[in-house]
Amino acid sequence: MKRKLMITISIAAVFMLAGCSLLEFAANYLPESSDLEKTFKPTEEAQVQPVLNETLSVLNAQVIAVVQQTFQSIYNNVNPSVVNLQVVEDYGWTTVSGEGSGFVWDENGHIVTNTHVVADAINIIVTFSDGTTATAEIIGTDPQSDLAVIKVKPEGLTLQPVTIGDSQHVAVGDLVIAIGNPYGLSGTMTQGIVSALSRSLTVDESSMFSRTNYTIPDIIQTDAAINPGNSGGVLVNVTGEVIGVTAAIQSSTDSNAGIGFVIPAHIVARVIPALIKDGEYEHPSLGLSGITLTLSLAQQMGIDEATRGVLVTEIIRNGAAEKAGLQGSYQQMVAPGKVSITYGDVITAADGLAVNSYEDLVSYVFNQTRVGQVVSLTILRDGVEKTVNLTLQEE
Repeated sequence: MKRKLMITISIAAVFMLAGCSLLEFAANYLPESSDLEKTFKPTEEAQVQPVLNETLSVLNAQVIAVVQQTFQSIYNNVNPSVVNLQVVEDYGWTTVSGEGSGFVWDENGHIVTNTHVVADAINIIVTFSDGTTATAEIIGTDPQSDLAVIKVKPEGLTLQPVTIGDSQHVAVGDLVIAIGNPYGLSGTMTQGIVSALSRSLTVDESSMFSRTNYTIPDIIQTDAAINPGNSGGVLVNVTGEVIGVTAAIQSSTDSNAGIGFVIPAHIVARVIPALIKDGEYEHPSLGLSGITLTLSLAQQMGIDEATRGVLVTEIIRNGAAEKAGLQGSYQQMVAPGKVSITYGDVITAADGLAVNSYEDLVSYVFNQTRVGQVVSLTILRDGVEKTVNLTLQEE
């Protein structure tokens, strides 16, 4: 009995990987119920067991074939849309060669990749899956979302745009596939699951004179193998729809450690059309920095330990928060070796929606607002709840 149960569970697991149900498979492949009754009509167990084992073996083989066909079909449909990028970057005092991935956005020759792949490029060579090459120019870059658009002349090229999926209904455990060019190995496909959601990814915009950090919300985490060169490639679901752009990994060796970060498709769908049209995307900004309020912080501040929200740590000069009168946190030396902390406002809601973490706040502003929009913030100041109206400025 234990063996039969284990075999049945393995079959069900493979069905889930194939994206189909046991009922669907039974309708297409299994004999009629009357035939099953004849086949498995109770007799002596010694007679039934060999028949059952043989049937389950056949089912396993058929389901595995379905899984393989599914993966092969996804690869054959999506890989022609994924390109290899060879980039020469100019840093003023030297030039550096690099590589990455991208994917065809439309038949006009627009290709999507990461900003960090092409930001300082003086020469970009695009290689398609059939070996065709073309020179590309930068149309627009957006460091805040780490997305960029480059363009090739479409004449003489076979351009197959991707299909964008719904990243806002992705769930942990969903089967996903990454296609890109790790280490320059074009057309590489890896498979895994969505291992976490609602991560935030900090990206840097660095130059000779300054360095600015941006936080991208709603990041999808996956254990599908992602390595250097995958940046700008695609993460797709079991129907071959793009649910995100592979962007970064977390690793002590700069190679796959099972934690990859993907910019979700709903951000891509919002930013890319603006980059194509205007060459830039206007990001609304609150003009502040903050951290998620923890139990320890709540205790130190003397407020209800059940309070959830964002503690304002810094107010950006001349930003929206300063103009609205929000207060940040600061430290001051009150005696040698002794520091006093004055805590700032705690944001608990935005436009009536609860803010439980800094990621919630960034996600709301990033996805639901625009420059010039007035946002109503519910805050706690010295334990007293207040409402502050803030007009978003461009970041």
